[in-house]
Amino acid sequence: MTRSVATRYWDEAVAVARTGAFGSKVVILDEPTAALGVRETNQVLGLVRQMRDKGLGIILISHNMPNVFDIADRIHVQRLGGSAGVISPKSHSMQDAVAIMTDAMTVPESEQTLGQVQPA
Repeated sequence: MTRSVATRYWDEAVAVARTGAFGSKVVILDEPTAALGVRETNQVLGLVRQMRDKGLGIILISHNMPNVFDIADRIHVQRLGGSAGVISPKSHSMQDAVAIMTDAMTVPESEQTLGQVQPA
């Protein structure tokens, strides 16, 4: 059975809404927009922004770099199953993130953004 994009969007929207209903302080979203169209992706990202603006911690796992850079305060870059660095979209570009993923660039420990982050 093939599920429609609208059905997949509502599944994600309901999952996001549940976090608020149950008083969660941290929300983990694993590829929430992977199977969605542009309009539905924007709606899910809008819900994520609303949660972030209400003070919830959001862990967004995604391969969609434009979405990550659009919504993140900081980005934990993985390489071969391990940490390659923690960067900020304010100080690093998407090209930097890809370079870090591919080991073409490293992030010195002193430059990693692990401390408090001020929301945009």
